[in-house]
Amino acid sequence: MLSVSNVSMRYGSKVLFEDVSVSFVPGRRYGLTGPNGSGKSTFMKILTGELDAQKGTVVRPRKFGVLRQDQFAFDNYRVIDTVIMGNAPLWAALEERDRIYEKPELSDADGMRLGELEGIIGDEDGYTAESDAAVLLDGLDITEELHERKMGELQGGQKVRVLLAQALFGKPEALLLDEPTNYLDLDSIHWLQDFLLKYDGTFIAISHDRHFLNSVTTHTADIDYQTIIVYTGGYDEMVMAKTQIRSTLESQNAQREKKIAQLNEFIARFAAGTRSSQVTSRRKEVERLQTNELARSNIQRPFIKFDQLRPSGKHVLEFKHLTKIYGDQTVIDGFSANVLRGERICLMGRNGAGKTTLLKSILSSYPGLADKNFALDSGAVFWGHEAQVGYFPQDVGATIEHGLTVAEWLHRWDPKATVEEIRGILGQMLFSGEEGGKQTRALSGGEQARLAFCKLILTKPNFLIFDEPTNHLDLEAINALNIALQRYEGTVLLVTHDHDLIDEVATRLWNFKADGIEDFQGPYEEWKGKHN
Repeated sequence: MLSVSNVSMRYGSKVLFEDVSVSFVPGRRYGLTGPNGSGKSTFMKILTGELDAQKGTVVRPRKFGVLRQDQFAFDNYRVIDTVIMGNAPLWAALEERDRIYEKPELSDADGMRLGELEGIIGDEDGYTAESDAAVLLDGLDITEELHERKMGELQGGQKVRVLLAQALFGKPEALLLDEPTNYLDLDSIHWLQDFLLKYDGTFIAISHDRHFLNSVTTHTADIDYQTIIVYTGGYDEMVMAKTQIRSTLESQNAQREKKIAQLNEFIARFAAGTRSSQVTSRRKEVERLQTNELARSNIQRPFIKFDQLRPSGKHVLEFKHLTKIYGDQTVIDGFSANVLRGERICLMGRNGAGKTTLLKSILSSYPGLADKNFALDSGAVFWGHEAQVGYFPQDVGATIEHGLTVAEWLHRWDPKATVEEIRGILGQMLFSGEEGGKQTRALSGGEQARLAFCKLILTKPNFLIFDEPTNHLDLEAINALNIALQRYEGTVLLVTHDHDLIDEVATRLWNFKADGIEDFQGPYEEWKGKHN
């Protein structure tokens, strides 16, 4: 059992949660939700023991798996060993056994201790540990040739997947995963979903992937109103239930306020008259009915609306025989396509398949957006009449100049824009009045992404190119982006592993496979029907 009792946490005057008591039941899978800054990661660290609550107690199972956030902590270990470390008792027994065998001579005590250690190793399935770890790594697209490498040799995204395998290893009684789908491609996400659906322990995850939460979770623990409320069902069911509860409370308060107004009118009319006993009873009733102020929700929803300054021509983009080679690896091999105005094309495929490379290839001839360190090996790109591109790269922070305030940086993209227009757009993306004066170098990853959206809203391009735009966004912002892209009348190229974005936005798919790029003319649902 994993539970907290009367747990409180605050930073200065900001209360994250107060006197929270909640139990997480084995066999249930919980999504831990709440907007950025609500305290999700803080609460998760309290559950794992990384952080002590300022008040209250936590009860944890003997063995639980945690997705480690420090990518460099295991750099000197083999990948396969890093996964096995997820079972702490097993790893401790293996290390002690190795130390004993390294001795030049073994004592009787050593022999007895080795027997005890072999018992622990057997109980913890240590004799199949490497093969069990390999199965997890393969499912998360860490291929066999990487298993013997040192963690320090892996790329950041690969390290995260190894650390996820570490958390899943050793049959933990509870799994606590903070953003487990980050750096996972769609195939790996589907594998993880299948794994978790078979898991019979207590599972708690923070995720900004709505489809993942809806597919996996049986309950939702929502951090809001300075407390944690557990709802039955996935994310969408939680939102519906929460909205209904809030509406009911507001309706009850409105009725009470109306009744109080009527009573106060009677009191005002007859306070100085002969009906003093009736006035007194009504005053008492007003006190009894006095509306308790509804706690404020800390959820903030941005409003994203992409417009076009003017539409492009019908044939907005054409490219022929694009080829890009890195060393001895051909990443893009003679791909050609014609893009029509209004198409929304999602680029799908495993990490490293070449999706970002294709975007860079397409932009290699576009003024102001071409990567000066990138060159096509062959092929040609032709932009259509009046094509105006807005680009959201993976490393969006690198596009935001330092030494400026948020408002100054945004104003540079349209010097003719009025102060009111700049403030209005910043407000849409949750930059309140004083936050317009915040220095760009002080922005968080989520704020950088929202500021980049402000630029696209201001400049009104007719062709939007996004490379993983949902990184650093909370669920409310991702949902707002989803709706904005569906309503946008221009053309879209979108790289994402967010299932709902692909399913609800795409009208066409470029699927990156080992033998080339599949150009599927239709939405994701049709593509799935063809490939199942």
